[in-house]
Amino acid sequence: MASELFDLTGEVAVVIGGTGTLGGAMAEALAECGAKVVIVGRNAENGQKRVAAIVAAGGQVSFQSADAMDRDSLLAAREAIQSKIGPVTVLVNAAGGNKPDATLPPGADFCKLPRDAWNTVFDLNLVGGVLLPSQVFGESMLQAGKGSIINIASMSGIIPLSRVVAYSAAKAAVINLTMFLAREWATKGVRVNAISPGFFPAEQNMALLYEDKECTRLTERGKQIISHTPMGRFGKAHELAGAVVWLAAPRASSFVTGQNIVVDGGFGSTTI
Repeated sequence: MASELFDLTGEVAVVIGGTGTLGGAMAEALAECGAKVVIVGRNAENGQKRVAAIVAAGGQVSFQSADAMDRDSLLAAREAIQSKIGPVTVLVNAAGGNKPDATLPPGADFCKLPRDAWNTVFDLNLVGGVLLPSQVFGESMLQAGKGSIINIASMSGIIPLSRVVAYSAAKAAVINLTMFLAREWATKGVRVNAISPGFFPAEQNMALLYEDKECTRLTERGKQIISHTPMGRFGKAHELAGAVVWLAAPRASSFVTGQNIVVDGGFGSTTI
């Protein structure tokens, strides 16, 4: 039956960055399809809020504290999850973001971009966002001979958008690392893919897209993005659910690896 293709019963899914808007929506989708979800992050308060929302919807979920930039912290989290719930079979790397000091205002001089700001954003999105979690949780997947790793990249990793240069470069590296790991692990039972969202309003980009906290007035940047998006709107977090469930489900995507799935309302079909 078609419904069985997306049944995640028996899967243990770790979502790093599951306390955020997009990561949280993906965690909810995985739980809805039967996976035992573990939200991994540093902020226990936000983690427990997300856990409560998923539990209220009938999902199986817990929170595990860990720092994605600290290998030992991730190792401890992996062992705790395995002892309490079971071996991790799905890893969603949804941690990341941008920093104001690594963003170039209109007319700014790229040559003056601080290296520390660049390093912070690059490491946040590549090292903590993909590299370390994939090494730690990928190791146990390789031992088991099965698993799906889903890295959250960005359309800015494909189209080098103005202003967010460090973030764009890091996300481009995420896509490249995804393809490398897919090739290396393809015969070992571990699939590695990426999802590149277009513009989805979330905590980190609200000020870029809207002039007011009520999100009723678009910035000039927001207007420009909408004008270059064929669907004429921003994405909604739940619209990433299908892609993440498909890539997580071994019966639905067993021959899919090394891919970058774009969910952008058509933005990539135009230029900005």
